[in-house]
Amino acid sequence: MISVQKTAELTGHSNPIFALELSQKPGILFTGGNDKGIVEWSLKRNEFIKVMFPVAASVYAIHCPAGYPLLFAGLRNGDVLVFDFIKQQLIKPLKHHQKPIFDIKSVNQKKELLVASEDGTVSVWSMETLELLHTIKVADDTVRCISISPNETQAAFGCRDNYSCVYDLEDYTLIKKLAGHTMAVFSLQYSPLGDYLASGSRDAQVKIWSTSSYELLHNIPAHLFAVNYIAFHPTLPYFATASMDKSIKIWGSDDFKLYKAISREKGFESHRLSVNKIRWDGDQLISVSDDKNIIVWNIQFS
Repeated sequence: MISVQKTAELTGHSNPIFALELSQKPGILFTGGNDKGIVEWSLKRNEFIKVMFPVAASVYAIHCPAGYPLLFAGLRNGDVLVFDFIKQQLIKPLKHHQKPIFDIKSVNQKKELLVASEDGTVSVWSMETLELLHTIKVADDTVRCISISPNETQAAFGCRDNYSCVYDLEDYTLIKKLAGHTMAVFSLQYSPLGDYLASGSRDAQVKIWSTSSYELLHNIPAHLFAVNYIAFHPTLPYFATASMDKSIKIWGSDDFKLYKAISREKGFESHRLSVNKIRWDGDQLISVSDDKNIIVWNIQFS
């Protein structure tokens, strides 16, 4: 039995929200989108704190790597802005890509940062020096999303050409191209144990892939429209999906059954437009949408 309670709705963005990230500091959330800045929110008081810094283009990705006092923001113009929390200011941006940045993830063991772009490449940066180390040509078109395996031996890249490409993080060589989706892959997430990879696509399907054999284990007809994001609960056997169909769904991560649908059709005061990203903060689920709002949900499992 899962019960859902809407605990807060944070307003203030004047345009669609595409990115959210929890800070390294507990109780702090960052959001960005089609606005003119990155916004900081208090999850303890459920209120606006400040606009962190201005941006020259839409923000599609925000990443706060563990162990570093930095925030990275990927922009539509190809720049990656870097905010230093200690200096409380923007430092030298990462300039390499000429097309939009869609995802940013860090590999803690290697102290490297991965940046995915519409140009079909993933750039690899040193977290210590913020210098460009490598560029991986993954696809002829957009690399939309990145997921790092829990043991940090693999990275999976979701692409506009319908493939999910799995790479070896030791030498950045291609291990396997996973074919099955009929439209662009918008979200990838390794399961917390690393035994499978979940992919969500514009084709409205969620596919479950074995990380040992790379075979397709399950196909879930998850939504009516694009699956924008997949997020695993940090400790319990569930994952949530966010969709362009305005709904959020919670699934069993061991049995792949649907346990809860959160939408206006189901009686919840939920988002009125596409749900673009979601994040777990303990048993709270945070969602952002094209409707310009952030909603905090308390999810109770019994």
